Amino acid sequence: MALVSSVSLSFVTQFKTKPLIVCAPGRINFIGEHVDYNEGFVLPAAIDREMVFAIGKSGHDRCNVYSHDLEEGVSFSIHDLNSGETWVNYLMGVLDGFERRGLPVHGVDCVFGGNIPLGAGLSSSAALCCGFAFAVNQLFKCKLSKLELAKIAQYAEHEFAGLQCGIMDQYASLFGVKGAALLLDCRALTHEVVPVDLKEHSILLIDTKVKHSLAATAYNDRREACEEGVRILHKKNPSVNSLRDVSTTVLYENQDALGDEVFIRCLFVVEEMKRTQLGAGMLRKNDVKAFGELMYQTHWGLSQSYEVSCAELDFLVSLAEEDKKWIVGSRMMGGGFGGCTLNIIDNSYVKVFQEKVLHQYLATFKKEPDFYLVNLADGVRIGS
Repeated sequence: MALVSSVSLSFVTQFKTKPLIVCAPGRINFIGEHVDYNEGFVLPAAIDREMVFAIGKSGHDRCNVYSHDLEEGVSFSIHDLNSGETWVNYLMGVLDGFERRGLPVHGVDCVFGGNIPLGAGLSSSAALCCGFAFAVNQLFKCKLSKLELAKIAQYAEHEFAGLQCGIMDQYASLFGVKGAALLLDCRALTHEVVPVDLKEHSILLIDTKVKHSLAATAYNDRREACEEGVRILHKKNPSVNSLRDVSTTVLYENQDALGDEVFIRCLFVVEEMKRTQLGAGMLRKNDVKAFGELMYQTHWGLSQSYEVSCAELDFLVSLAEEDKKWIVGSRMMGGGFGGCTLNIIDNSYVKVFQEKVLHQYLATFKKEPDFYLVNLADGVRIGS
């Protein structure tokens, strides 16, 4: 509520009118990493960290947007959406997505701010794009569905920020359900709500403070390796259009044709798709311990096969494994090369583990991690 109040007050101070308030959450992903762009299943959830937008029509074709957190603003014409190098890229990309659909959008006045840690793998950029798209849709009565808004938000990240991301982050931000995860079919773009009852456990995120920019890392290289694998397999079997269509048996049969690196990348993805569906079933049965074991498997697959981890992430997961009695699951989360680990931890052990991590991580890496306890929240919504 404090965030909503401060963003709203900033808007009223600058623009002298009452705004529409929109709240857009960040997300975690329980399991199913680097699977969304391969048309598999993922298990994300919206969290109670969010971007808040105060927005109104400007009455002309100029957009005046102010970042409450950075204390900086930009002004641009809706007819001059040229991508640059700052956060404004994402907002321009959203507006361009509406224009390409021939929708009647005009200039806006907007103030936004958030409490999603940047660079932590919690999809602050997706929250920014989804919240802004939802707000524009409301203001100009465009009547787009949440799925269309997710596609516009994804387009904004692709075309204006240069990141070939899947649609999971945007989908989770828009469709999230309090107290639940979404078993998202990234081919059909449909989902099943999976209630998450962790009983005596909490979700603890530990931020390595290694800040990553996915567009500047090997994310796109991993995606290209998967696409190369599909091209090779499609030549032999035209029914293969994504790794969703591939079994581990088929991969092993074509190992020589794929080559070592492409084979290993594709094998991780196919196995991760299986883990995700298994994991959803375990959550439905409230088998938190078994689910946690899959999380550990995912982490070491990401680290050793997909090679998107880093020393800091591996260190934190190794510490968690030393205390499996209390930390039933731990893994790196997000695109990789930094960000957070996600830990399912016994409530009674949270403070003890935080102290252990703080001491050992600081001694090893000469920096302090951050800790975030999060709850599962609803998706993008109108605030008050």
